Amino acid sequence: MNIACNLVFTARFHPDRPVLLEENAVCTYSELNAESDRAAAALAARGFRPGDRAAICLPNGRMWVAAYYGIIKAGGTAVTLFAGMPAGELKVVLDDSQPKILFTTGDKPAGLGDRKDRPYLETIVAPNGDLTWDAFMEGAPKGFETVERDRDDIAAILYTGGTTGAPKGVMLSHENIMTSAQNGAMYERSTENDRALCFLPLHHVFGQVHILNAAIFSAGSVVLMNGFLLDKVMDAVPRLKVTKFYAVPTVYMRLVTLPDIRQRLASVRYCFSAAASMARELVRAWNEATGLNIFEAYGLTESSAIATYNHYYRHKIGSVGTPVGSIEAAILDTSGQPLETGREGEICLRGPSIMKGYFNRPQETRAAFWGPWFRSGDIGLMDEEGYLFIVDRLKDMIITGGENVYPREVEEQLYLLDEVEECAVVGLPDPEYGERVVAMIRTRPGTELAADKVKKHLKERLSGYKVPKDYHISRDEFPRSPAGKILKREIRKQLASEPGAEAKR
Repeated sequence: MNIACNLVFTARFHPDRPVLLEENAVCTYSELNAESDRAAAALAARGFRPGDRAAICLPNGRMWVAAYYGIIKAGGTAVTLFAGMPAGELKVVLDDSQPKILFTTGDKPAGLGDRKDRPYLETIVAPNGDLTWDAFMEGAPKGFETVERDRDDIAAILYTGGTTGAPKGVMLSHENIMTSAQNGAMYERSTENDRALCFLPLHHVFGQVHILNAAIFSAGSVVLMNGFLLDKVMDAVPRLKVTKFYAVPTVYMRLVTLPDIRQRLASVRYCFSAAASMARELVRAWNEATGLNIFEAYGLTESSAIATYNHYYRHKIGSVGTPVGSIEAAILDTSGQPLETGREGEICLRGPSIMKGYFNRPQETRAAFWGPWFRSGDIGLMDEEGYLFIVDRLKDMIITGGENVYPREVEEQLYLLDEVEECAVVGLPDPEYGERVVAMIRTRPGTELAADKVKKHLKERLSGYKVPKDYHISRDEFPRSPAGKILKREIRKQLASEPGAEAKR
């Protein structure tokens, strides 16, 4: 098994079909297959062998994709890193993964310091590195036979976004990625006529597996962009005839207010939200504005993206659906025992898309499993029809005065206020309650919102202990991960470091 064979087979059957569409460029399946063959041959010529690692620290683009499939065709493991990673963090993850080759941008080599400190790193392919991409590829033969690998061999290492701490290298096997790509393509009813928008970073599991690998598996096309720029996205969708729109909740919040959004998305048949759970009110507002549903799934880097899916057949607003394919999901209590229907507990997963473990971290790998069950760290429940509902992150749960508060429940009520564009509820240390509930709110442009109005609104809908004691209301952007997730730990730090940390009531 080798996941790069999906590209090889599709290039054989649909050589002239576009696989990558960028702003002013089109790359066909035959062109991408040939370029990744040359990349694999160039790696092999430099002593790269099956099982070796090569890192990619590049923005979205054709070079990223060619390098990725070249590494995997050569039997290696692609270590995919955030292109905007600062030098200090880049050194940490390189020293952890120890790749032989690094594909990166021109500004990165200077930040790596003395290469003698990194003897494992034999070649940097970058404008200011050892070789440019063109020089690296020069002289490489045009054909390359993809190296056969075992289904359990590691195809990629993806470093987690670090929303709860230091990044960890998640090892995904060929079977993991193949399973998830097939499940994503099947449940979304992907076809060769689909054009999937991808402005989310390819180093992240969603862009890499759920969009790129699934599109290539189904012979579709990927419209590649570097990040979300409203004008460019709104230009690209009709011009390039995008049929599948992938975004994060923040993007949907911005787009739903555009007066002509239904007309601008006329080519789109399918919308999907990733990275964080959607507020029910936003899903309803989007449907009213566009006539389209926003489909959701549940998954993590450790599950190779999709693990559950909220169906075409019976879409339940607020749910993330039922398990896909041969993936199993269960709600377990604090001792790892199953809970009855409707009870809240930790979401646990098992099946062929679950990671092989954390690279170089056997202790953390053991802690992540209860027997065969992967512990997600998320709190959820299942209804009588097997639909999964996320309650919150286990680590985000607030214990105030001995009572458990799930921030997402409070956030859902905040989104009912028209003035609220985005919100985050966190817990801060409190000498009386242990933790106090704090709401951070970003308002819509042209609106004002008073803390008293918010407090009154929540008191009418929530138990008293769940109502935040502090309110921070502004137009400031929230700190985010590269995948668009709100970093609540950064919000906690920010609020705790404010002068005097005075409550804003």
